[in-house]
Amino acid sequence: MFLVRLDLQYFAGEKTEKATPKKRQDSRKKGQVAKSADVNTAILILVVFLLLLFVGGFMRDKMLLLFKHSFQEYMLLDLTEKRIEQIFLEVSLEAAIILGPVMGIALVAGVAANLMQVGFLFAPESIQMKLNKLDPIQGFKRIYSIRAIVEMLKSILKIGFIGTIAFAVIWYNLNDILRLSQVGIGHSLQTIASVTVQMGLFSAAALLFLSVLDYLYQRYDFEKNIRMSKQDIKDEYKKTEGDPLIKSKIKQRQREMAMQRMMQDVPNADVIITNPTHYAVAIKYDENKADAPYVVAKGVDFMAQKIKELAKEHDIVTVENVPLARALYSQTEIGDIVPEEFFKAIAEILAYVYRLKQKI
Repeated sequence: MFLVRLDLQYFAGEKTEKATPKKRQDSRKKGQVAKSADVNTAILILVVFLLLLFVGGFMRDKMLLLFKHSFQEYMLLDLTEKRIEQIFLEVSLEAAIILGPVMGIALVAGVAANLMQVGFLFAPESIQMKLNKLDPIQGFKRIYSIRAIVEMLKSILKIGFIGTIAFAVIWYNLNDILRLSQVGIGHSLQTIASVTVQMGLFSAAALLFLSVLDYLYQRYDFEKNIRMSKQDIKDEYKKTEGDPLIKSKIKQRQREMAMQRMMQDVPNADVIITNPTHYAVAIKYDENKADAPYVVAKGVDFMAQKIKELAKEHDIVTVENVPLARALYSQTEIGDIVPEEFFKAIAEILAYVYRLKQKI
């Protein structure tokens, strides 16, 4: 029996269930999301080299013009404080024009890659200072964990795969590379730029392919890490919805308070219509509150007996009418006006009660 109980506790604590929406939301607030850094790197490299492919000629011309201007004009100027400031501003502006497109497209690509993976995420909790991160034992466990080994194998795979792609591009252009010593500087630079862009584009495409696989692995690992046990789900439900036992006690207390208020209104009733044993409905007519008689209390069995006893203590007239008592109990709630089809019967009963009170 003891072993069976231990087995049940083990299976109850085993994380086999998918994470609930609340668990996912809490993890997101902590910055814990499925994200692959390789996707950002691949997209960044790809768009930068695509930019170089299309605007590389413009950047080359601007750089050559800057070098030419520097050697033909700046080198011949007399250096003064004013001219050094002017040269610095002009060179900085030209450098910004050359590098601006690359920096801009890199920034856009980095933001877009993050939005593609996790959407807009602001998680200040993830950058808070936590002293437990300085624990050398925990650091050792992170370094020599299964996850660290997997990351190392992934890195080796990426280096080998991308290195093979780069080698293939160089091997394909080997003849042009070997002739660099026999051609002019301009042609050499053009050949080197062409080979570099080819290597960048093919390597970025290869890394993008690997990053997709890495992203799928990161999603799998993330889903595995945020799994919940059946007990975790029960505890979360209790926190969000409240403990069922406490909720039932609250409802019971609310019913008791409602019954207490109802019983307090019984002495103000004009008449009690009964079954006579099973049902009791207290009716009152107050023209200042409603245009027709309304129900101030009702009960069945034990509660009906309590209403009749309270009515007897306060000399409230009790009238036995089986069908009317049953109908009022089933069709009305406390505070409701009596349905129109019962107006005649209620009016006759109230008239009888008023005549009886006048005689008394």
